[in-house]
This record gives sequence, structure tokens and C-alpha cells, in this order.
Amino acid sequence: MTSALTISGLDCFYGEVQVLHGLDLDLRKGEVLCLLGRNGAGKTTTLKAIMGLVPARSGSIVLGDRDLTKLAAHDVPKAGIAYVPQGRRLFAEMTVAENIEIGLMTRNKGSQTRESVLALFPLLRDRLRQRSGTLSGGEQQMLAMARALCLEPEVLLLDEPTEGLMPSMIAKIRETVAKLRERGVSTILVEQRVDAVLSVADRVSFIENGRNRETVGVETLRGDPAFVQRYVGVG
Repeated sequence: MTSALTISGLDCFYGEVQVLHGLDLDLRKGEVLCLLGRNGAGKTTTLKAIMGLVPARSGSIVLGDRDLTKLAAHDVPKAGIAYVPQGRRLFAEMTVAENIEIGLMTRNKGSQTRESVLALFPLLRDRLRQRSGTLSGGEQQMLAMARALCLEPEVLLLDEPTEGLMPSMIAKIRETVAKLRERGVSTILVEQRVDAVLSVADRVSFIENGRNRETVGVETLRGDPAFVQRYVGVG
């Protein structure tokens, strides 16, 4: 299967502390790849490195024929990468419509893109005039994803999107990720909940001490729970 994004030999540091050690990762087109690992393993740093928020000391991050490590951080979204960080980071005082408009402006998208995104999140259509800070946690997560998808990205990065949400909202987030796969969007998903991973991922990469120790298909993970015990420490 063709690669959507390829990370090779990536070294990243926070100051003088090395966090990623020669990380290799391959995201295939149209798949959901989950990153699993203990806290501090380097999962979120991997997403930030892709976005240029943590500079690469060495190695490459290639999207199509472009090495993203050569781009300034503000140019990475324009290249076709969208990022929904942990904590969502919406503009709380702005309305739902205004937050969506910011996403559209990043890559000069228009009303057709707006309508396509709102079709994925019909609940937001009824909240367009509401300040985003007054939305529920699940609604805020939907808005954060909607704003990111206004970029019409080739690759979507999601950092613990189901954290703290009610089961009904978790189910809607999973459903949305599955719909995006049908649209051809490739997704890297950081999750702590193994049950959330099994229902939506195609493959799982186990990140440990800043390295990709192993990547397996989700069916392999279902058949051998020892993988999770080994790398995450839970059954």
C-alpha cells in the first residue's frame, strides 16, 4: 500500500534532552494508525514534530515528495497536515462559525468545504452562533476536528480525542474517524484507551522511549493482548 507519510530516523530534543531516538514510522494512505505507549514514551512529541512544533535534529518527515522538516511550522498545515492537539485549543470567546472560518482561511477554502465538514458534524450546524467555550467537552472536540478538517488535509493527527468524553460522544468521534477513512484521509491517532483503538484502527505502533518498537495489525493485537501488556502495562 502507498505511504501517505513516512518518518525516517527522526531525532528530536527538548533542550538537551533527547525525546525521539531515530524514530521510524510509516502511515499508509487511507488508514488509521494508532500510537500506543506509556506516558512520556514520545507519542505527542511525534505529532508535534510532524507539525514542526518540535524541530528535528536529524531525520526526515516526508509527505508526498516534500520533507516537512524543511518547512516552517506555519507552512505545515498548508502542505496538507491537520492537527487536533490534546485539550482542543479552541478560541473560547469566538463562536462555532468563527472557529470554523479560521480553519477555512488557512488554506483558502470556501463554502463547499464548510458544508462538507458540517455534514460530518450536523450537531455543530445548530450551534454556529454559540460561543465555543460554552459547548460541552464532546461538542468542543467535534469543533476542534471540524476546524482541522476545513484544511481538507491528506493527513489528520489526533491526540487523545476521546479523553474525558461520555461514551455517546466517544462513539461519535470513532464514527467520524471511520468516515474520514472512507474519504481517503490518513489518520495518526494517539490514544490511551485500548478499547477505543481496537474499534477504529487498522494498525498500531508501540512507542517506547522515543522509538517505534513494533507495528502490528489490529487483528494481531486482538489475538495477542500481551502486546498491550508489554508496551503499555495494562491488560
